[in-house]
Amino acid sequence: MKKFFSLLGMAILGGTLTLGGYKLLFNDTVVVERTLPNSAQTVQTNFNTAYEPSSPTLNAATIDFTLAAEKTVNSVVHVKNTTVRTQTNPLDIFFGNGSGERQFEQVGTGSGVIISSDGYIVTNNHVIDNASDIQITLNNQKKYKAELIGADASNDIALLKIEADIDLPYTPFANSDNIKIGEWVLAVGNPYNLTSTVTAGIVSAKGRDLEGNRNIESFIQTDAAVNPGNSGGALVNIRGELVGINTAISSKTGSFVGYSFAVPSNIAKKIVDDLLEFGTVQEAILGIAIDQNYDDEGVKIGDVFYEEGANNSELKKGDVIKKINNVKISKFSELKGQLTSKRPGDNVNVLIDRDGELLTKTVVLNKKSTFIASSLGISLKDLSEKELKKYDLKGGAKIIENANRTLSYYGVKRGFIVTKVNKKPVLNASEAKRAIDNSNISNGNPLYLEVINLNGETERYAIR
Repeated sequence: MKKFFSLLGMAILGGTLTLGGYKLLFNDTVVVERTLPNSAQTVQTNFNTAYEPSSPTLNAATIDFTLAAEKTVNSVVHVKNTTVRTQTNPLDIFFGNGSGERQFEQVGTGSGVIISSDGYIVTNNHVIDNASDIQITLNNQKKYKAELIGADASNDIALLKIEADIDLPYTPFANSDNIKIGEWVLAVGNPYNLTSTVTAGIVSAKGRDLEGNRNIESFIQTDAAVNPGNSGGALVNIRGELVGINTAISSKTGSFVGYSFAVPSNIAKKIVDDLLEFGTVQEAILGIAIDQNYDDEGVKIGDVFYEEGANNSELKKGDVIKKINNVKISKFSELKGQLTSKRPGDNVNVLIDRDGELLTKTVVLNKKSTFIASSLGISLKDLSEKELKKYDLKGGAKIIENANRTLSYYGVKRGFIVTKVNKKPVLNASEAKRAIDNSNISNGNPLYLEVINLNGETERYAIR
């Protein structure tokens, strides 16, 4: 028995030693190491994501462009214009081979946007300028001949009309004042004759004035890719609503290099409405001159004047305009953009800073009817209905001041009516001024004027 217990004790001791050795030698924590490439250094910034899951107004649909694209591609059309041009070859005249002139067709292309189911189309003026024939191709490849309803060269907008036997898909106008910098937009058009091309970008800036150009102003700037052929196409928000008409690109190569520009929809819509109702654009003014030396935020009034005896003393010299109808005004181009989208007779609420005090004034907009053709030194005024009827004219511009020595030498006086500039009819003083100033007479180019004198007789002049 004693021997049994001795053997049992030795067995227990041996087991204990064995278990302890195993724990000591084999049951340590095992560490597996992996060799991985060094990760990029993380730099903490103050950027906060714009998307918050708890936000009730933001969801995945805010970055889904498919709905806007589907709603827009069928209302954006291809515009083909054909222009007949005359080329002069002096050798033909010299050698007696002909008149020295030959005519040839020049074809240009662009885009347009159907804005009503009955076939009204808005595009750029430069897309159809001087066209003798305009053809529209829909996204389904159907072709129609278009009629030019009217155009405004200063804002580069034209209105066309096609007759179709069906209701056409169209893009509705949105309020371009509501679009925000950083908002997603789509540019839809036909670059390089590639139909129904859609590109995306964000609004980069508003109220953009290109290189100080004060004829076409208050562009929406985006980084959506726009190339030759996109002109006249649609700029839409993610709901497929029209916020602008693509018009220009900033490029040294002629192709897209980062930024594009669109006429805001509020301006385009106002011009379309004017062309339909009046046949010409009704330009509204505040009746002020701008202090060009003011470079702070806002627009400072340098002088106040009101045409045709209007009596409106709400604004004063030295006032700084801060807002128009609650739209912030930081610079002149933004003010001009707001006025371009309004009509004469409209009331606008103007927030001004007058000697440090913020005041809101309600101002009635005046109609601009007097224009100065600075390159020729004459002031022009729209004709009255009585004058149009008297001379049986559809349009023209009356000379109210003449500082040009050549015209004075030939007897051109106040009261003469300009009916044609460079052999093309002019409808009003604005058109006449623009045609005269664009003729580059200062560079030696001839300027042809057709006028009606005080006796109702037609006279023609060539000025160099």
